[in-house]
Formats: sequence, structure tokens, C-alpha cells
Amino acid sequence: MKSSQLVAIVHRLEAMQENTDSEVQVRRFEKEGQERCLISYDPKAETYELEEVSDHSVYQFDDIDLIAIEIYELLQD
Repeated sequence: MKSSQLVAIVHRLEAMQENTDSEVQVRRFEKEGQERCLISYDPKAETYELEEVSDHSVYQFDDIDLIAIEIYELLQD
């Protein structure tokens, strides 16, 4: 059975929260070498920001499940 992509996404997002610095953490998510989105985590505000690379739309999330689902959907296109 193939491992879950959604679980892998959640683990990457959780790792962003675990950093003890107060600096904004940034991760890139790609599919087949093409960047799909850029994720920033602000530990002070405890919020994630998702920027879609294709059209530079920016969305903010305070729920890890919701942003994980959004990233998953972007990686499926």
C-alpha cells in the first residue's frame, strides 16, 4: 500500500511549528519538480500563509487540517 501524502504534508507543517525560534518558517511544495505553493508559518500569530505559485493568490489559515487539505489539492492538479 502506498503511504499517505496527506500525512506527509501534516508532518512537514507540524515541523514548522516545532521550531523554537520566533522567526517565520517557510516551506515549498512541489510536484514533479514544479513548485505549486509556498507556505509560511508565523509562530507569533500561530498562522499559516499559503501562496499559490501559479497566480500568486495568498490565503491565511489558523487550522493545520485546512491548510494540509489545500496543499494536497494543489499537488493533485
